[in-house]
Amino acid sequence: MFIAMRWYFGGKDRDFLCIILIFGYKFVFRVCLWGIYCNILCLFCVISYVMMRYVVRFVVVAMLLLGCVHTVVYGQRERIMNKPWIDNRQLHWGFFVGMNFMDLELKNNGCIDPASGEQWFTECSKYNPGFSVGVLGALRLNKYLELRLTPTLHFGQKFLKMRENISNRDTMQNMQTYYLAAPISLKAAAPRYNNFRPYFTFGLSPTFSLNKFDQEAFKPKVFDLYVEVGLGCDLYLPYFKLIPELKFCFGLLDIISRRRDDLLDKSMMKFTNSVDGGRGSMIVLSFYFE
Repeated sequence: MFIAMRWYFGGKDRDFLCIILIFGYKFVFRVCLWGIYCNILCLFCVISYVMMRYVVRFVVVAMLLLGCVHTVVYGQRERIMNKPWIDNRQLHWGFFVGMNFMDLELKNNGCIDPASGEQWFTECSKYNPGFSVGVLGALRLNKYLELRLTPTLHFGQKFLKMRENISNRDTMQNMQTYYLAAPISLKAAAPRYNNFRPYFTFGLSPTFSLNKFDQEAFKPKVFDLYVEVGLGCDLYLPYFKLIPELKFCFGLLDIISRRRDDLLDKSMMKFTNSVDGGRGSMIVLSFYFE
């Protein structure tokens, strides 16, 4: 598994080898219950580090998760079902903790500042893991569908690197971000097999920024709206239900503020003027407890 991780993050053309190694890994541990748990956790760790801007790797993520689900189903024999009644509740509650990776996709326009003659380009150059915590409320619609509300606090960081094209000098902005989100999603689950049940989620997440970025190169707007797509698996343990979930969040709105009345140094408008907009995105790995 660790060899697969090393190859996966070490090069752009090794995705196929990563898939082969992961699938070989799952067959080794398919008859061992703890091997299945280890496989799921390690696989989610690999996926959480994959950046959403790479479309090919997004496909790899889906294939790896399908392999994980296959491991769970193939490696299980008939066992005593833990908490067989737990999914029959009309309303149920829980909480979750997790980690996130935030990104900001900026659209550079190549604008040359008329005052200084400088041409700046900006990108999100570094990703640090953040922390997420929230509560879960779910309404059972039928045997396979439920409506979920998951108010969440996200704590994370985005590092923006601004580079001047002519002199090649650069500067950085650390965007330490606190988000309050209220995602509403629909959960579609497969039939339960023993103590496992994979599922898929889709929803919208209104999000509010809780901090200000006055006097900074870039100032994001307070409100954003994300589309969320997620995959997970219900694990029915003897005393509670554990749910690892991987979620991809794609911002729909331009969050770069164009009106900068907060700036005392008006020369910093060259950074805002150098982009036509920016959209946020996020990967969230969560562990629910019910």
